[in-house]
Amino acid sequence: MKQRITAWMLVGLLGFGGVARGWQGAGETAPEDVDVRLLGFDPDRLAKLDAAVEEAVNGGVVPGAVLVVGRNGVAAYAKAFGKKAVEPTAEPMTLDTIFDMASLTKPIATASSVMALIEDGKVRKSDPIVKYFPELDNHGKGRITIEHLLRHRAGLIPDNSIDDYKDGPEAAWKKIAELQPVAKPGSKFIYSDVCFIILGKLVEKVSGKPLDVFASERIFKPAGMTDAHFRPLAGDPSTFPAVGRIAPTEKEGETMLRGVVHDPRSRALGGVAGHAGLFATAEDVTKFAGMLLREGVGEDGAQVLSPLTIRLMIDPGDTPAGQRRGLGWDVATGFSGPRGELFGPSSFGHTGFTGTSIWVDPDTGVHVVLLTSRLHPTGGGSPTSLRRDVATLAAAALVEPPMYEEVDEAAPADAVAAAPPVKCGIDVLAARGFDILKGKRVGLVTNHTGRSADGRSTIDVLFAAPGVKLVKLFSPEHGLRGILDHEKVAGGTDEKTGLPIISLYEGKKRKPQAEDIADLDVLVYDIQDVGVRYYTYISTLGLMLEAAKENGKKAVVLDRPNPIGGVAFGGPVRDEMEGTFVAYHAIPIRHGMTVGELAKFYNAERKIEADLEVVACENWTRGMLYDATGLLWVNQSPNMRSLTEALLYPGVGWMEGTNLATGRGTDTPFERVGAPWIKPVEWARTLNAMRLPGVSFSAVEFTPTERQHKGEKCGGVYIQITDRDAFDPIKMGLGLALSLRRDYKDEWKPERMPTLLTSQSTYQAILDLKSPDQIEALWVQGLADFEAVRDKYLIYPE
Repeated sequence: MKQRITAWMLVGLLGFGGVARGWQGAGETAPEDVDVRLLGFDPDRLAKLDAAVEEAVNGGVVPGAVLVVGRNGVAAYAKAFGKKAVEPTAEPMTLDTIFDMASLTKPIATASSVMALIEDGKVRKSDPIVKYFPELDNHGKGRITIEHLLRHRAGLIPDNSIDDYKDGPEAAWKKIAELQPVAKPGSKFIYSDVCFIILGKLVEKVSGKPLDVFASERIFKPAGMTDAHFRPLAGDPSTFPAVGRIAPTEKEGETMLRGVVHDPRSRALGGVAGHAGLFATAEDVTKFAGMLLREGVGEDGAQVLSPLTIRLMIDPGDTPAGQRRGLGWDVATGFSGPRGELFGPSSFGHTGFTGTSIWVDPDTGVHVVLLTSRLHPTGGGSPTSLRRDVATLAAAALVEPPMYEEVDEAAPADAVAAAPPVKCGIDVLAARGFDILKGKRVGLVTNHTGRSADGRSTIDVLFAAPGVKLVKLFSPEHGLRGILDHEKVAGGTDEKTGLPIISLYEGKKRKPQAEDIADLDVLVYDIQDVGVRYYTYISTLGLMLEAAKENGKKAVVLDRPNPIGGVAFGGPVRDEMEGTFVAYHAIPIRHGMTVGELAKFYNAERKIEADLEVVACENWTRGMLYDATGLLWVNQSPNMRSLTEALLYPGVGWMEGTNLATGRGTDTPFERVGAPWIKPVEWARTLNAMRLPGVSFSAVEFTPTERQHKGEKCGGVYIQITDRDAFDPIKMGLGLALSLRRDYKDEWKPERMPTLLTSQSTYQAILDLKSPDQIEALWVQGLADFEAVRDKYLIYPE
């Protein structure tokens, strides 16, 4: 597959080390071996940054600064200005200067550590903080959650009195525990050091390690932040930086603070606190920004945080205008000056009282790190205007995407032709001589999609297999031959083999019963799924595992690829509820797993504990869609006729409970949707104006021959996937639903949509016409939790 090299891939091509060689000494910019044009920057425009910073230094706004502008962790511009220290002796600023980060501690150290604990399953953002600190349960603080603290929405004051800290950390904690909120938790944004002091304690309580130790192990070291430390003058001098590299702040009495945290509360707490205390260089902060933009990957390839964790951190959720905060990060508040005039609404960052700041724009990959010693020597100076100016200039210097030639990431054409074909579980089992079924009485749960590479049905393969006694067949929805659509499936006898067929879709029967499997040793499953939660074959899978366990039978799953790929997953995770046949387990709409992986998942997470064996595919990787496997496409059901329809199904399928025709009864089911009351030209124009990724809409009229609006002329749209890599079926589904709710409120009847959507909060958000971003924000925690569990059961590599 050919693709254009993205900017962050320069970390591998040029290496951050190419820039790092320039971090020593004063006044240096990005080294000559990094062509800033490759990063999409105009070098002449970048050069305008010099004058902006020099004016601030020469005007006495700040005595010195280090400015880094880059893209996805690769510095295009890195320069030191002015003086590191003015007194007692003048010292030039250098690129390797270590700064007191002040409140940059909050997102970089504390919030990231809390998110690591969430990934570990040790805390949830919805947890009330009193779960961990019962002593806080007074004055209504029992309603404060970890999320409230991370977003500064706990209702706590910005700072409690410094006098509360005079008797040491334990006494200070007792004072914090007795604080009375000044606002209802969750009601408003109040920037609060107290929130992050509590979160720092949380990291220590849950991890069993001090915040500085945990953050170093889990965040700083894997991100490559070599000079990031709390208390930089403590510990082993051979591993901690020399005091001469640290920028002083201001005098405390007669002593100039240098290498000792400036914040008095952090100092009173020993220099390690959740709100302040971190020291780091511009290189460290740039590496951290690159890690965020590379979806959690550090410079040496270590996965510091998961991609969904990063997305969760920078998502402002449903916070109101003017109060937009992520989990630790500022998005759009009165503190957002470092955004400048050009960075977009998805950009984020933070500032520090000592004169530090970072701003990151995920849309372009640009990051701006400005570290100043603005408090030195007497506590004056404000870099607010400078932050805004350099951000604007940096954004203006990005003039085009990276100018690379396309590279072919796939193997050469001749190698592709020679690549081994994907082998499904039935063929792998046959190559092994049917070892696990030898001498066994077998019941087979299958349909027409269960077939070997040579086109024979799995029924015929096992019936003829030496030493295997195929006794009985079990048929799922759509029947053994896959020709029935929402009709009851009758049992009977297979004409070719004479074997009895037990229906698992007749009346209320969905599960093999004890009498059905009493004469069996093994239940085997071989059905091609489509990768969507409400496609009922995977419910049949779970019920088969239950029946096997309840009756002491072995379960074997012959695996097959997920036709829409095994990387992407998304949509709302099913609400906590009793499972239904279209929502067997709490997984998202698009699960990104094979049936074999789901079998392992169900067996463990539902505590079925059946005697399970999965016969895995060979030569399949997670990024493969079905047309890359070399396997014959077999319609999984009467209205699932192509890979395109399978790719659309996660976004169109959950609309089928409404009075929207979804193309059933036409030659292109799920590729066209509409209703008699829809004005097709207007609707197509509306949907295209949404600029949904990887998809376009054409106005059409059609007359379905079944289901919704059978025999009626419908106006609607034909859906065309224009870019598979960019296409997000769930986002497209939200576009359909929101436009119908807004423009056809009286005609569109969504009341039955929750049956397949299985997310009441999502359903209500659609009714309330929340934005797609607000709706997707409802899913982030659930998807992160799902990912953490899902990863344990994946079989195939990416």
